[in-house]
Amino acid sequence: MSIALRAAPSKKATVQSLMALLNRSCTCPAHGGMPHPPHSPSSLLKPQQHSSSRYQASTAAASNMEREYAFEMATSTMRFGVGVTQEVGMDLAQMKARRVMVLTDANLARLPVMATVVDSLRRNGVEHVVYDRTRAEPTDKSWADAIAFAKEHRPDVYLAVGGGSVMDTAKAANLYANYPDRDLLEFVNAPIGKGSVVDKTLSPLIAIPTTAGTGSETTGTAIFDYEPLHVKTGIASRMLRPTLGLIDPLNTRTMPRQVKIASGLDVLCHALESYTALPYHERVPRPRTPAERPAYQGSNPISDVWSLEALRTTVKYLKRSADDPDDMEANTQMCLAAAAAGVGFGNAGVHLCHGMSYPISGLNKSYKHPEYNVGHKIVPHGISVAVTAPAVFRYTAPACPDRHLKAAEIFGADITSSTSSSSAGHLLADQITHFLQELGVPDGLKALGYSADDIPALVKGTLPQHRVTKLAPLATGEQALTKIFEDAMVNY
Repeated sequence: MSIALRAAPSKKATVQSLMALLNRSCTCPAHGGMPHPPHSPSSLLKPQQHSSSRYQASTAAASNMEREYAFEMATSTMRFGVGVTQEVGMDLAQMKARRVMVLTDANLARLPVMATVVDSLRRNGVEHVVYDRTRAEPTDKSWADAIAFAKEHRPDVYLAVGGGSVMDTAKAANLYANYPDRDLLEFVNAPIGKGSVVDKTLSPLIAIPTTAGTGSETTGTAIFDYEPLHVKTGIASRMLRPTLGLIDPLNTRTMPRQVKIASGLDVLCHALESYTALPYHERVPRPRTPAERPAYQGSNPISDVWSLEALRTTVKYLKRSADDPDDMEANTQMCLAAAAAGVGFGNAGVHLCHGMSYPISGLNKSYKHPEYNVGHKIVPHGISVAVTAPAVFRYTAPACPDRHLKAAEIFGADITSSTSSSSAGHLLADQITHFLQELGVPDGLKALGYSADDIPALVKGTLPQHRVTKLAPLATGEQALTKIFEDAMVNY
């Protein structure tokens, strides 16, 4: 069995279609208007204002839209502790699971974590089938393979054992097995997909992360490479969130150094982007109903707490964790950082580093990152978000210089004499650059095989990423993206 995929359009037709969508006003349900409630909390709660946001120079049309006045916090149940992996069989037995689909990858299938999982399932009499074909940096084709497996075996519970690629594939398998007649693009974010609302409860999903990075065990987001357009995209819905995340620091000990670094850099950018995202109360237009409020809502007072803690922890412990696989304190703290960042960005959202990373990964010509034991070229997600970070935060600093200065201070910068918008961005960018250099991260886009000639294609691949780019604190069109990509060619 295989999931129905739309026939790939011609390159010219695809570009024309995307440009037409980009020039249209958004009409998705999450961006409909609704009457302003009496005594709106927005008039009472006064979150920190950005000094220069996209909406301060709003158009006449935007001025007639009602701004958001509320934010919502949602996350998975999390259980954290050394050794909690062995409890999963008990959890599934208590859930009265009839058949569990265990998703992992070919490498993890041979490692101790899977032996622990399978032993726990057997000891607790849990019937299960193992799918070990998950692809690192999944594609529409690899998702379709996992979805077909789920449809064939019809599990009533899903168990993901792996990093973000495994957890996101499990979310997709769960979603489309519960909507067996839907096209793959049905729920994919607009304008690449239809962006339809997931309107029913899915099967339970337990996630056991084996990396300290994506935070996918806490979020309703799933990302994949859509190969017809050579770009990453994804699905975002609270319905995709795992029922339970079992976070066990023992499972990260076997991560190669480069995998640890890439995973940790994803945590870093989750934290930085969610903290500097457009404030929730500046997002327009307001959704018609609470159910249509998007998962990515903009920076908010609760997400800020989680994001800042994740940033502090990552700055302190990532290099230690990467340098010494037996440093259990550092490994444990990075697992906590990944989960904390997941709660932060899972409700606030990310913006330009992630939006720009999708074409960086999708348009990769031949780059293959070291220590990734996969049979295909790969720019790991954490690397693709990090290489643009210095340029991104130089650009966004004028919108909220105080937040950029706060982030720079966490890296160790002296901010006592830095108060202007321009100095905030440069100060944070310098701190990020030094951090990346210390970790030995490739020196900008050029080191990944890109040149100035590739910038138009990279910009074109970023423009459709509305779900995240619209959360940037400054309006970001083609010209701004071009300049950021130019600045990110070389960092050191």
